[in-house]
Amino acid sequence: MRVWKQLAVSAAVLLVGATVWVRFVPGAGETLAAIGVSHPLIDALSKPGAGGGEGGERGNGRGQGGNNAILVMVRPSGTSVVNDRLNAIGNGEAIHSVTVTPAATGNLTEILVRSGEKVAQGQVIAKLDSDDQKIAADQARLNRDSAREKVERYRNLSTARAVTAVEVRDAEIAMQTAELALKTAELDLKRRDIVAPSKGVVGIITVNVGDYVTTTTPIAVVDDRSEILVDFWVPERFANKITVGQPVTAFAIAQPGSQLDGAIHAIDNRLDQASRTLRVRARLENPEDLLRAGMSFSVTVAFDGDTYPTVDPLAIQWSSEGSYIWRVSGDKSEKVPVKIIQRNPDKVLVDAGLSEGDEIVTEGVQRLRDGGDVRIAGRERKQDTAQKVAEETK
Repeated sequence: MRVWKQLAVSAAVLLVGATVWVRFVPGAGETLAAIGVSHPLIDALSKPGAGGGEGGERGNGRGQGGNNAILVMVRPSGTSVVNDRLNAIGNGEAIHSVTVTPAATGNLTEILVRSGEKVAQGQVIAKLDSDDQKIAADQARLNRDSAREKVERYRNLSTARAVTAVEVRDAEIAMQTAELALKTAELDLKRRDIVAPSKGVVGIITVNVGDYVTTTTPIAVVDDRSEILVDFWVPERFANKITVGQPVTAFAIAQPGSQLDGAIHAIDNRLDQASRTLRVRARLENPEDLLRAGMSFSVTVAFDGDTYPTVDPLAIQWSSEGSYIWRVSGDKSEKVPVKIIQRNPDKVLVDAGLSEGDEIVTEGVQRLRDGGDVRIAGRERKQDTAQKVAEETK
């Protein structure tokens, strides 16, 4: 075979291959344009009737009456909000929880409450042996009374100059010392009573009558659960969005059908470096006493969120420069670069210069080029039907 025939066959094969590539491979036209191939040649390769053998129906698909606009299907863009809520799991604690310990050492002689019983602040829940302290208080009271009588007697004698003013003053000092000794003895006696430092519900009592206890021995835990504090952790990106007093909703894991309303009670002053999270504490009302310390809660916090345009997943195309979509403006196609924010099954959130309701191409994207003519499938049919209806009504 002569050289010119070989060249002709090679050129024909390349032409057929380029035609197939441009027609059926998305982004092939942009690739050819990037390497310097002219747009008229790309358009000629992408025309179904360019080879002369596929006229008929394909030629009609490109348009009627010589219309070269590409037939496409579109869907309007929308908007969606992300980062508008935070869900977390937290642990509940009583608003006020105290471990009761004795103020003195000794043997327990009496326990006055039972586990699960509600107590008031200052209520005596147990007693220590106090015989020695009672005797000491009685002795101090006698000394105080004796010193007081002596002062009164010296004051009467001082008017008759039977005692000096110095002796009267010494008697007064002795009386004051006796009064202080009495207060100390009464305080020691009072400390033999173990009292609840706050109101709440008594937990399981861990000691028995007769046990020897010290100031570090836990007698019981008293929980004030009129309100429940829930500690949970939020990601770093929410650190500047969450504020004290912000409303929250919660569900107890053990009571999934009951919604609880509360507010942010406190926010930690630093993030955990290992998890990059911030500790937050919410407060929930517990008027019916259904919640307990130690329960787990599902907490939801609402935010304003970030609004992004949304497009159909079929509209997303890719090139060497990244992702993009085709938007129809009038009867022209426009290439719009996009950055994917979040991909969902039914829509894709993108960061792009789109407005809600923009017509985004979902089918027929293979032969589009920037600024090219397009026809939207179904629109002409609707226009023809509307025109026929208008003519029939005349």
